[in-house]
Amino acid sequence: MDQAFQVDLRGVVDLLSRHLYSSPRVYLRELLQNGVDAITARGDGPGRIRVETGAELRVHDDGIGLTEAEVHELLATIGRSSKRDELGLARHDFLGQFGIGLLSAFLVADEITVVTRSARGGDAVRWTGFADGRYRVEPGTREEPGTTVSLRPRHGASDWLTPATVTELAATYGELLPVELTVDGRRITAGGPPWRAAYPDPGRRRATLEEYSRRLFGFTPFDVIDLEVPEAGLTGVAFVLPQPVTPSARGAHRVYLKRMLLAEGVEGLLPDWAFFVRCVVDAGELRPTAGREALYEDELLDATREALGRQVRQWLVRLSETDPAKLRAFLRLHHLGVKAMALNDDDMLRIVDRWLEFETSDGPMTLAEFRTRHRDGRYTADVDEFRRLAAVSGAQGVALVNGGYVYDAGIIERLPAIDPDAVLRPLDASELTSHFGVLDPETELALRPFLSVAQRAVDPLGCEVVVRDFDPASLPALYLTSRAARHQAELRETRESADALWSDVLGALEGMAAVSDRPQLVLNHRNPLARRIAALKETGLIELAVQALYGQALLLGHHPLRAADTAVLNRSFLGLLDWAVHDPAPEDDE
Repeated sequence: MDQAFQVDLRGVVDLLSRHLYSSPRVYLRELLQNGVDAITARGDGPGRIRVETGAELRVHDDGIGLTEAEVHELLATIGRSSKRDELGLARHDFLGQFGIGLLSAFLVADEITVVTRSARGGDAVRWTGFADGRYRVEPGTREEPGTTVSLRPRHGASDWLTPATVTELAATYGELLPVELTVDGRRITAGGPPWRAAYPDPGRRRATLEEYSRRLFGFTPFDVIDLEVPEAGLTGVAFVLPQPVTPSARGAHRVYLKRMLLAEGVEGLLPDWAFFVRCVVDAGELRPTAGREALYEDELLDATREALGRQVRQWLVRLSETDPAKLRAFLRLHHLGVKAMALNDDDMLRIVDRWLEFETSDGPMTLAEFRTRHRDGRYTADVDEFRRLAAVSGAQGVALVNGGYVYDAGIIERLPAIDPDAVLRPLDASELTSHFGVLDPETELALRPFLSVAQRAVDPLGCEVVVRDFDPASLPALYLTSRAARHQAELRETRESADALWSDVLGALEGMAAVSDRPQLVLNHRNPLARRIAALKETGLIELAVQALYGQALLLGHHPLRAADTAVLNRSFLGLLDWAVHDPAPEDDE
């Protein structure tokens, strides 16, 4: 035999308060929403909602009202709503749809009284619901069609029903409603969304919207972008933040649905890259979640998000065409957001290429300017590598772009998408040696004994010593490592920590590497100190000096130091210090 579900209303209220609604403050939003929907259903006037505070809270509307049969059907059945059609779909004109809005009043009261009279005829009805699940229906007194909901605060919830709190909540949720809303006779609703109002001139509109941004978000926007997505019934504005924010900052937007505030911190309305704007929008077609504090993820929201992102991009394109100075100011603030867009959007890539300055070996300049000056320019994908090679590569006539910051390397690699000739190749540090001057045969022959000792000093470190002639002359030594050499170093480190079997396998792979793949310690024969070291005759002193140059080259190049590198650095320093203070004369016994 079929049985009817039994509902524990206290359990339902606890579920609403802990899991559906984030705060008891939503009770007034739900009451206002019911009033607006009732006025919409009546359809013969703009309507009015009056809120009165006192010993109890009363919310009056002049909407369609309910008959006694509808009271039994709608108010006594959780989830039953007149705002859905026979198929259970939400009716287009209504704010609510789930049939649970009135229950939110139990978050602040143990008893709800509804006095209603239907505009379609019949006597007034009084419905009283209790938090323990009981309700009763009896004749009521009301002259005009409409509904009055009365709440008496429960113990500990009176602060939610004070005049100041009710006024603040009414203004927060209902200031844009298309009906007249008052609290204790004070009008709350104004002239509707400020971005849709008529203004005598663009300057007045801009000033009004800037003041609106200051009131809502606390900042004067860098710029204001108009938003419109007809298929979502959406209009609004995006305020560009006047200060930098991190890309990980979640964009929290103020969203209204049919001019009732959904929430003040809605996420996911815009693409993640548009973290530099804060939006205020009103949408008629987007769907809320049951708690009415977020947007329901569906195809329409996806299309809306894409359309809003496109409008933000179009604003940037217009700036590049009409106000380059303002675009540069924007890029100084929010270059990360634009770079993120450029990874997937050719229009943004063109803006970045033409207007955004990158760090180069010739100083800050745009990528377009860099390519014009240096047809065979290179880039590095690591900030430290750029810093240690920029001066050296520049002195050899190899211009370099720093692609080590977030998104930069990806942007450089995407340049051929907008210009097939815009190719910048990554720099392999070992290639620089091909640009260094080679010593004359006589000098090279004279240095062979020195190089033999120097090589022996750094052999345990997996490094090769060469002598070249290059600028800047102030640099005595340079440590260069290729991608292949870095790979071999990773193999060695892994081998040292692996078991015997894998150590043998990795050792075989490491043995297959060519000697030319080893990192190089390049001594600069143009440097006076390097030449004096190369002229030394004492083997021990040469080893200490070369090891000291090796350590200094690692430090200057910001290379990571292994335990062996640190040990060599310490040993060479102490050895040179000992040699410097050493007295070769025998000590006097006295």
